[in-house]
Amino acid sequence: MERRRTSWKVGWAPGGTEGGDGRLARRRAHGPSDRAADGDGGEQRTARSNMEHLKAKIRHVPDFPKPGINFCDITTLLRDAAGLSDVVEGLTEPFRAERIDLVAGIESRGFILGAAIADRLRAGFVPVRKPGKLPAATLRQSYELEYGSDALEIHVDAIETGQRVLIVDDLLATGGTAAAARDLVQRTGGEVVGVAFLVELTFLDGRKRLGETPLVVGLQY
Repeated sequence: MERRRTSWKVGWAPGGTEGGDGRLARRRAHGPSDRAADGDGGEQRTARSNMEHLKAKIRHVPDFPKPGINFCDITTLLRDAAGLSDVVEGLTEPFRAERIDLVAGIESRGFILGAAIADRLRAGFVPVRKPGKLPAATLRQSYELEYGSDALEIHVDAIETGQRVLIVDDLLATGGTAAAARDLVQRTGGEVVGVAFLVELTFLDGRKRLGETPLVVGLQY
């Protein structure tokens, strides 16, 4: 049965990654721009089975940070033991057979989800951080924002050549942050096996910036 499609506009608090300060925001718009989960993603794959119930655990905060914006606060999902377990399991399962060596988590909610997923995959964890946060020598990758630019960094010795890496973050919006993280991993000599997100804002079509990188998401708006 075809899902009823709804288009959303989005806002999120300023920050170095697409997830902003941890609260996703949406505003109702007009016209169909959503894609179904099995839409035209090329070689990408989307995991959504058994995760739709988690939307009920996300808190909606109206008129924050400004009138007309309805923020979706994922902290209420993360604090729910069963909900958190379902999120981690749902994003882990598609990669169990992929022989993942490392999970690279993007600052900052990517640290929460990524470390838990790494534990279930029996893999190591690597942080991808905002500039100036890592203590040793780093590689930096810049990316464009709607107004300006930003960058991510990773330790130069974080990933060995040929290691298989899964990238994790909470939100796929425009795709710039995820694409920058993917490029950083590839520059270290790592192999990007896939990227996983808790939430995808489909109308922003961020998956296009990831090309044919395998993609797994839990929830779509």
